[in-house]
Amino acid sequence: MKYAQYSADDAVSIVTLNRPERLNAIGSELLRDLHEALVRAQNDPSTRAIVLAGAGRAFCAGDDLKEFAEQTRSPASIVDTCQSIQQITRDIMFGPKLVIGAVQGFAVGGGFEWVLNCDMVVAADDLVCFFPEMSLGHFVTGGVTHLLPRAVGHQRAVELMVLGERQSAADLRSLGLVNRIVPREQLMDAALELAKKVASRSAFATTRLKRVLTMQLDHQLASALELERQAAVECFGSEDTAARITRFAEQNF
Repeated sequence: MKYAQYSADDAVSIVTLNRPERLNAIGSELLRDLHEALVRAQNDPSTRAIVLAGAGRAFCAGDDLKEFAEQTRSPASIVDTCQSIQQITRDIMFGPKLVIGAVQGFAVGGGFEWVLNCDMVVAADDLVCFFPEMSLGHFVTGGVTHLLPRAVGHQRAVELMVLGERQSAADLRSLGLVNRIVPREQLMDAALELAKKVASRSAFATTRLKRVLTMQLDHQLASALELERQAAVECFGSEDTAARITRFAEQNF
C-alpha cells in the first residue's frame, strides 16, 4: 500500500496523502511515498500544475506520535526523520511546477507547514491549522521560521508558533495564508479548477516565475531549513520532549 498516491487529470498531477485511518499523520513510510509522488509529479513533462491533497477527514494531522520511539531509536534515525520532513518542503518549493494545496479538516504541525509551502491554497470551510510543536518539545520545520514571518510579520508568526492556537479557514484567509475557502464537498473540484487555470497559462512563463520566486528565497530558505533541521534533531533527542510525548500519549491514546 502506498501512503501517498499519484494520479493525473489532463495537465494536472494530483498527489494525495493516503493514510486516512491515521488522519494522514506523518511517518517514515508516508514521507518516503510522498517524496516519490512529488518527484514524479514535478518531473512529469505533461504536468503543468500539481494539486496536493489529503484523503479522508484531514489533510495531515502532523507527526505520528505513535512512531516517536522508532523515530528516536538512534541518533541516525532522528537525523533521517528530520531530513525526510525537510525534503518534502524542497520537493514542493524547489520543483518547477506550481503546487496548489487542497486542504480540509486538520492541518497540524508538519501538515500546516506543507500548507505554507504551497504556491496557492484552496481550503475547505472546516479547515483547522495549528502548531503543537512547542507544547510537545518538537521544533517547526518546512522553512516556516523564514516563510511565516515574511507572510504575517514577526510578532504574529512567533505567536502562531509558540502558542499553537487553532486557526480556522477564515482566520487563515485574513492572514493571507489561503487563497480561497469553499464548502468541504466542493474542495477537490475547486482545487482542480484552479489548477487547470494555472495549467492553461504559459508553462514556459510559470516555470520561470516559480524559479525566480524560489531564487529570491533560495539562500535564506535553505539556511532556515538547515537551522530548523539542526534544532529539530536536538529537540527530538531531548529528555524533555520524550517526557512531554509520553504525557500526551497517556492522555490521548
